[in-house]
Amino acid sequence: MPFFILYFFSDLMYVFLYRIFGYRKKVVYNNLSLSFPKTEKLELKRLMGLSYKNLTDVLVEGIKGFTMTDSQIRKRHKILNPEIIESFYKEGKSVIALPTHYGNWEWGALSPGLFVQDINVVGFYKPLSNPFVDRFMRKNRSRTGTTLVSIYETPRIFERLKNKPTIYIMAADQSPSNPNKSYWVDFLGRNTAFLHGPEKYARQHDIPLVYVEIQRVKRGYYELTLSMLAENPTELEEGEITKRYAKMLESQISRKPENWLWSHRRWKLTR
Repeated sequence: MPFFILYFFSDLMYVFLYRIFGYRKKVVYNNLSLSFPKTEKLELKRLMGLSYKNLTDVLVEGIKGFTMTDSQIRKRHKILNPEIIESFYKEGKSVIALPTHYGNWEWGALSPGLFVQDINVVGFYKPLSNPFVDRFMRKNRSRTGTTLVSIYETPRIFERLKNKPTIYIMAADQSPSNPNKSYWVDFLGRNTAFLHGPEKYARQHDIPLVYVEIQRVKRGYYELTLSMLAENPTELEEGEITKRYAKMLESQISRKPENWLWSHRRWKLTR
């Protein structure tokens, strides 16, 4: 199905989710208003509407990802500077790539294998409850070279591949399930819990970390810029890696707040 027809369905979905059913409207407005307390109510409502348009676009683009060609992926989810990762790989080192739920994260498993050739790529994800749908999704998202692995197998995979240079993709901006294992940092004006995994495994195996910034150029087209987050993680104080990650994400969100996933209950945990 052509993209312009998909975006017709996205616009229709936006009307239903936002205007008619008000899907998580209170959550979205509360997240935005607390993150930007000095922003006027009218502007908050504008950002709220745009965040739903971003959400519905990502949903239909995620479905489209099952049938996209390699050339479409290269054109629409472009990594601008893959040489940052390639330089570590040439030295025989692994890298942890840290994307976020900003812009289109759904194509994040498809593009790495097309921009960094002949490199082992592992993406961690939370398995779906339906085993048939999960198997289909995992097989399809792996077709360009990324191996999807359950988050419950994370320790085993890092140990098994410790001598094989690998790119590990770990999105770490969602609310953790265990506050006691979390790193707590100041984020968008609030004390916020962050997942401990990326920092833990980076320090444990001395793996450099790269931040992945995704920006929408226009509808259906994204550019990914890689930035060095921590080249020598074992030399940093504990918690510093997570602070840097939170600061980079906060800067990205502040520039275009509407493209982050505000419908997620990000601050449901308290310290």
